[in-house]
Amino acid sequence: MPKKIWALLFLLMTAMPIVARADYDLETDTSDPLFLLHDDSILSESMVSYGHEYDHDIFRLGQAFSYGLNDRLSIGANAHYQIDFTGTQDGFSSIDVGGIYRMARPYDNDAQMISDVILGLKFGGSRHVRTPEFADSSYYAGLRFGRQWAGLTLAATVKSTWVFDDTRGMSFIDFIPEAYFRLDTNWRSGFGFTFRKSTDPVYNQEWLNLKLVAQFGRTQYIGHFDYEFENDEAQVGAKVNILF
Repeated sequence: MPKKIWALLFLLMTAMPIVARADYDLETDTSDPLFLLHDDSILSESMVSYGHEYDHDIFRLGQAFSYGLNDRLSIGANAHYQIDFTGTQDGFSSIDVGGIYRMARPYDNDAQMISDVILGLKFGGSRHVRTPEFADSSYYAGLRFGRQWAGLTLAATVKSTWVFDDTRGMSFIDFIPEAYFRLDTNWRSGFGFTFRKSTDPVYNQEWLNLKLVAQFGRTQYIGHFDYEFENDEAQVGAKVNILF
């Protein structure tokens, strides 16, 4: 890993307070890696990103909606459209439909640990879109777990994906550890890593993910930067989360 990346991580970890100076409403912190919608809540997530991937310069737009059925289960769907500035991989990604079920809430156990099951499928989409998750169809299942404090969330996700496609069929597993800091009532920040191992080694990836979040009421504005070490790639993007 480049020295500059290590220096950046050191600055992030030393500059961000572990102990909170105020009480925060975790139920409206939609960027928290352990966030879960509650009864009859709706979350809208609008996304835009630009990055260099496998020798292609890709611009993406996306929209997701999620709905909380109760205090344990939420369901959602999202879709993306991409424009390839250096090739012909333009088109809609597959539609992603999935759900999150909370197996353990913090007050269910002495350790105050949270654990969730994640299930979903992707289908349809343009055959010109290269990214393996956007092939003809894929299915995924995973577990995320961690703990929330007033000013800090530590979490990890393990997710396995099976891609069904005539030319890009494969399976891969992701391991995603994350740290998320509530700096004050309006600002949050976080970083994490995504380690991906695939049955097709071409798609092995190691991502560093950084984000900065501004919260105003029930709306969050998120900027993110992501760097991939295996292929020396990067992307920048922004999101707007609105909780209804």
